[in-house]
Amino acid sequence: MTIRPQRFLALAQLANSVGDGAFYVTSALYFTRVVGLAPARVGLGLTLAWAVGSLVGVPLGRLADRRGARGTAVLLALGTAAAVGAFLLVRGFVPFVLAACAYASAQSGLAAARQALLAGLVPAGERTGLLARLQSTLNGGLAVGAALGGLALNAGTAGAYRAVLLLDAVCFVGCALILLRLPAVASVPGTATATATAVAVAGERREQRFAVLRDRPYALLALLNAVLLLRLPLLSLALPLWITERTGAPAWLASVLFVLNTGAVTLFQVRAARAVTGLATAVRVLRRSGVVMFASCAVFALSTGQSAWPAAVILVAGAVLQVVAEMQQSAGSWQLSFDLAPADRMGEYQGFFGTGVTVARTLGPLVVTSLLMGWGTPGWLLLGALMPVAACAMGPAARRAAGRAERTVTEPALAG
Repeated sequence: MTIRPQRFLALAQLANSVGDGAFYVTSALYFTRVVGLAPARVGLGLTLAWAVGSLVGVPLGRLADRRGARGTAVLLALGTAAAVGAFLLVRGFVPFVLAACAYASAQSGLAAARQALLAGLVPAGERTGLLARLQSTLNGGLAVGAALGGLALNAGTAGAYRAVLLLDAVCFVGCALILLRLPAVASVPGTATATATAVAVAGERREQRFAVLRDRPYALLALLNAVLLLRLPLLSLALPLWITERTGAPAWLASVLFVLNTGAVTLFQVRAARAVTGLATAVRVLRRSGVVMFASCAVFALSTGQSAWPAAVILVAGAVLQVVAEMQQSAGSWQLSFDLAPADRMGEYQGFFGTGVTVARTLGPLVVTSLLMGWGTPGWLLLGALMPVAACAMGPAARRAAGRAERTVTEPALAG
């Protein structure tokens, strides 16, 4: 593969991540202060939206397989821009939920379509390394966007918040234009198939629709990955609450931990991914990430009741361990998600695997706030204990999925 498609993939990632970073740090205050929604209603609406997004990720991924990954990704990027623009017009709960559902659905589908596009453009042996570089780009863009969003937070005006939403919409339009510069990836069925052949295989295609839902080993991998992704709400939700309510550390430390995380991923994700070269190394790195994440949660728990400086030192140490676990988990899960998915159903399988992110976004806030703010230290330890258990279970699940994939390939050949 030439460097040109890689560069455009990275630029597209950078464009929408800058907008996302600004949106993430300002959206809650926009919906509560400008739109006038109660915080509980905002949380309910986003939970409903990401639940819908998790359901539509698979069919939209399948659409990318059938109609072409590039075109589908472009349309979904434009759809995301339109959904963000709709947030500028909402004035009540129901319109907010509808716009949020459109946003979450377009984001979930875009993630699946981009993974299918990447799979069509990048040889299998290069995907994990490229994904690591894209993850670094993503975090760099989030950091830049968060800084821009911070300017709006400092201004605190409705116009400043609306400017952030406009920026996010423009960034997704830019993402769509960049994706158009990439080579097209052929759809799976092929548009030039003769009518007679299409009729002959129509019944078989109906039977194979959403085959990923019947691929139990792969589905188990996606479920275990969703458990590992419960770390997602820690930086944006759990730690800010924990810092202000359970420690003597200053509230601004939460932003320091965010910058530390995104900066570390930007600088070191590619290096962390070099250790992952196949299924065996992916499983080993995932097991290691589970142990490190448990250690991170245990260190965070030690900050309970500590005064400012001791709490700050402990929280920074926990955040360092957390980002190490994050980079390892990301690299290992990328390898498994691609290597164990059929080449002709990559969008569908990536869409399903990607629902782990939407599940974590949907359930994660409720889980982590209930455990951590409700139970304190025992909650940290319980959350931490889930991580090595799920990570170690990825190994047997991956071996079962690999065995099933081999049988799927060899059985038609034997039958022929």
